[in-house]
Amino acid sequence: MSEHDHSGHSHSGSTKLLIVSLVFTSAYAGVEVAGGLWANSLALIADAGHMITDSLSLGIGAFAAWLSQRRASKTLTYGYARAEVIGALVNVLFMLGIVVWIVFAAFERLANPEEVGGTTVMVVAFIGLLVNIAVAWILMRGEKNMNVRAALLHVMGDLAGSVAALLAGFIVYLTGWLPIDPLLSLLISLLIGFASINILRDVMRVLMEGSPSDVDIDELKQSMGEISGVVEAHHIHVWSLSSSRHALSAQIKLDEIGEWDAVLPRLQALLGRRFGIQHSTLQPESGSRSILENRGKNVDGNGSSCSGKL
Repeated sequence: MSEHDHSGHSHSGSTKLLIVSLVFTSAYAGVEVAGGLWANSLALIADAGHMITDSLSLGIGAFAAWLSQRRASKTLTYGYARAEVIGALVNVLFMLGIVVWIVFAAFERLANPEEVGGTTVMVVAFIGLLVNIAVAWILMRGEKNMNVRAALLHVMGDLAGSVAALLAGFIVYLTGWLPIDPLLSLLISLLIGFASINILRDVMRVLMEGSPSDVDIDELKQSMGEISGVVEAHHIHVWSLSSSRHALSAQIKLDEIGEWDAVLPRLQALLGRRFGIQHSTLQPESGSRSILENRGKNVDGNGSSCSGKL
């Protein structure tokens, strides 16, 4: 059986979109840090921290899209799909570190208020808002794969952070009420924290080889059992190779072993079309005995297992 090439045909387009967005976001994150330090605004620095984490997320997405084009090797038979997950883990830990720093700084600022340059905060936050709108527009024009959707989610969070920083500057400018700056910085840190926890949950699910959240195992088993020629699908295992690539292994009980050559492509089509599973290893059985026991060889005659790859 030939090796199926999983290198994405459209990853190069995703890589370009993510790199362009990365350049915009990184450049303005630096401007926002400088503006926050100049205006002594924790809210602005917090929003800059959010943009920096988004830059990392965009960078990881671009790198993962590029790396996913590399072919599998003898030592990495699944290719480089897990590089995306490992990078995301590093990213989320960095994000959580920023959240802890912002929270401590915000409480310290609440206890000891400091002057904030409201006008500077408003100007810098408004430009940041425009940058985030531009980046979101760029990403929405591209392919909606997992990396791009995740990056877009981060950017939308940035939009909220820029609005919060803009509001802080406006209130300080009008009223001089300084606590609004650390209070809104806490709000921004909550945005980062919730996003981080969600990403960490998804990362751990992949690393622990849990069932993908978008695959209903009961529905999967039922659908496979409804394929003509299939009696039952059992011993089903589904896991993720990356955030967007799933794999499956299962034993398929058949009405007749001789029908396997016709049943296999039906199962592959179902798994790919309905459940987004790109790699499957399927072992046919007749009654309580596997095809290996019936024929003494696998269906394609090349070894000790019977597998189907999408």
